[in-house]
Amino acid sequence: MFNLFQTESTGTQTTKRSIQKVAVLGSGVMGSRIACHFANIGVKVLLLDIVPKDAPANDKAKRNKIVNDALTAAIKGKPAPLYVEDSKRLIETGNFEDDFSKIADCDWILEAVIERIDIKHQIYDKVEQYRKPGSLITSNTSGIPMWMLCKGRSDDFRKNFVGTHFFNPPRYLRLLEIIPGPETDPSIVDFLMEYGDLYLGKQMVLCKDTPAFIANRVGIYTIAKIFQLAVELDMTIEEVDKLTGPAIGRPNTGTFRLGDLVGLDTSAKVTTGIAENCPEDEQRGVFTYVPPFMPKLLENNWLGDKTGQGFYKKIKNEKGESEILSLDLNTMEYVAKRSVKFASLDATKQLETLKERMNFFFYMGQDKAATFVRRSFLGLFSYVSHRIPEISDELFRLDDGLRSGFAWDKGPFEIWDMVGIAKVIPMIEAEGLTVAQWVKDMVAAGHTSFYKNENGQRKYYDLKSQSYTVIPGTESLIILDSLKETKEIWNNGDSAIIDLGDGVLGFEFRSKANTLGESVIRGLNYAIEYTEKNGYHGLVVGNEAPNFSLGANLALVQMMVYEGDWDELYFAVKSFQDMAMRIRTASVPVVFAPHGMTLGGGCEYTMHSARAVAAAETYIGLVEVGVGIIPAGGGTKEFTLRAADKYSKPGVVELPILQEYFMAIATAKVATSGEEARKMNILRDTDKVVVNLNRRLKEARETVLELVADGYTPVVPRTDIKVLGRSALSSLYAGIYGMYNGRYASEHDMKIAKKAAYVMCGGDLSGVNYVSEQYLLDLEREAFLSLLGEAKTMERIAHTLKTGKPLRN
Repeated sequence: MFNLFQTESTGTQTTKRSIQKVAVLGSGVMGSRIACHFANIGVKVLLLDIVPKDAPANDKAKRNKIVNDALTAAIKGKPAPLYVEDSKRLIETGNFEDDFSKIADCDWILEAVIERIDIKHQIYDKVEQYRKPGSLITSNTSGIPMWMLCKGRSDDFRKNFVGTHFFNPPRYLRLLEIIPGPETDPSIVDFLMEYGDLYLGKQMVLCKDTPAFIANRVGIYTIAKIFQLAVELDMTIEEVDKLTGPAIGRPNTGTFRLGDLVGLDTSAKVTTGIAENCPEDEQRGVFTYVPPFMPKLLENNWLGDKTGQGFYKKIKNEKGESEILSLDLNTMEYVAKRSVKFASLDATKQLETLKERMNFFFYMGQDKAATFVRRSFLGLFSYVSHRIPEISDELFRLDDGLRSGFAWDKGPFEIWDMVGIAKVIPMIEAEGLTVAQWVKDMVAAGHTSFYKNENGQRKYYDLKSQSYTVIPGTESLIILDSLKETKEIWNNGDSAIIDLGDGVLGFEFRSKANTLGESVIRGLNYAIEYTEKNGYHGLVVGNEAPNFSLGANLALVQMMVYEGDWDELYFAVKSFQDMAMRIRTASVPVVFAPHGMTLGGGCEYTMHSARAVAAAETYIGLVEVGVGIIPAGGGTKEFTLRAADKYSKPGVVELPILQEYFMAIATAKVATSGEEARKMNILRDTDKVVVNLNRRLKEARETVLELVADGYTPVVPRTDIKVLGRSALSSLYAGIYGMYNGRYASEHDMKIAKKAAYVMCGGDLSGVNYVSEQYLLDLEREAFLSLLGEAKTMERIAHTLKTGKPLRN
């Protein structure tokens, strides 16, 4: 159970606040998924909704049909709202008529009903009737002012009432906006800011009670501005989505696809609401502008994914294959998706960093694409400058909101820093827009950026003090970007050693996609040696890229095979395996801190660490079969070892255990959360899962110190691994042939699976035997190299390198 206790002083009494049980009122898209996320962290949940019309008074199943159907749909939906499906047992369902009194047992009552103030007030009437004094009451409203929601309520209600605006899907989008009401007890705000950070894993953003709060106010402006520019510059939706995706540090959805996901009626309603409720907004015209395509979309009920078509439409073509059509904004007819070709876009594909790409669009690109990107950002920079101090006194909160709520790589002020504040001001004014006076005053005072790193800390320009201040809440975090200038000890371009403090070093991958090539492996070996020889307590391996590691450098493997350099390839594979064992047997603890995609070699190295401190959102697994090989960085060996360790438990039948581990490799199964990785035994019981991504590196450093305090002893390579020999191998082969005959596996899949089975059974042994780690490493290396000699394996590798997707051949 995750819990945060907060001491509150009330006169002469001192009480503690904890969250043991939460009531979620409303089981719609947001309510059901918020309930699931509380269950993810071990909190009991009461999920309530209305009773269907004409449901019999004595039929509980029918009376709970709406809530039960909603929860079932959420759990079955994708992306999955639960870390592991078992957590659904923590969610109790009920209805507003029969079960409302149960909220008396809840510490937090979270309202997530439809965005109608009259309905919310009806719910609050019942909440007042049944809640226990002191319980939290919060609303997931996306824009109704707090003062309107809590008007007329009791003193205790108003004191404990706050807006808690989650973003959909709540498990994955990290933003949680906290909006205090006019009479909210400040200690409640402090509690929620801390609880959301530590236990819900959220990027907490404290908002003023202004229309649409922070993220939606700026995010909806951005969408509306892009729609306006698309019409003005006669852009296709494919062009816009390509230019507003990863090229500028935003998700693959781009803008029009995002509109389909959100729902065009929803975004239109929010846009209109901002226009109506912000009469003094200097760019109000962006919100009042109605793109010529929007009325027909709304009139035809082409609202996006929820109605089956919007800006895009999925159909079955003449061949019976799925095809995505796009809307021609001029003819309002659906057409085959059109290719996008711009010189500036092509040029930015060669630029690795967002800063390089943004500077190209701003100062070098001359085509329509560069004009579009430049003008959209000039409008955005002007807009956010005027939102301080209207929607927030601190500029970093806007960047936090857009990064964690809209999944931008960088927020608007951070991107403005990249292209130069002073250089951009006249460009904004040339557009007929203005820049807030505080920005001009800041530049006039000699300040050249909104952010700076100083003494290993991240600081922002504070408007009130007109100086740089440490971002609140980051003082206790390890932020590698802030440490690079002063704490970096060594780097070789693809990796670096950084002093994390308290006698612990960090090793950071910096290669493309954090692949584990020869340069990274040499760097990691040197980092362990440096840590051992210079008296440091231990080493943390982690980074702040979107993904921890996509595994070995396949392009290098492909090149060596094509050149026929088999001796070099043999030594490359052996050095990869040796590195895994070096991690395991180091004289100091080597702690890995994976997050995001941790695939292939990244998974193998994590499994060999002294401890893993994984983010809850870690997608980890041995995926080598997808490219026609087996895990050969110690992964096949390690799964064989972990299976063998389970054989010794009383009453265990050995073969099913081996089959489970074998199938994880043969099907390239990836755990979709840290907790699922623990169930798959990729993570051990001693490993940790951290809900807040930002706290992972600090927790990893603390884990190193804990291991040292407990008297860390280097691991000795194992020589007692039980393997089951030919009888088990025959059983696995039979299963493989069954998959092939049932057309679940191709002939090449069968060949790869048989290689993995051969290694995991210990090779051609007549019966049960005990072998060493090195014995198994030799077997997996031999199998790996033999598969690289297969044409179909090379086809898979080539296809994956070209498309980023596996090939089934």
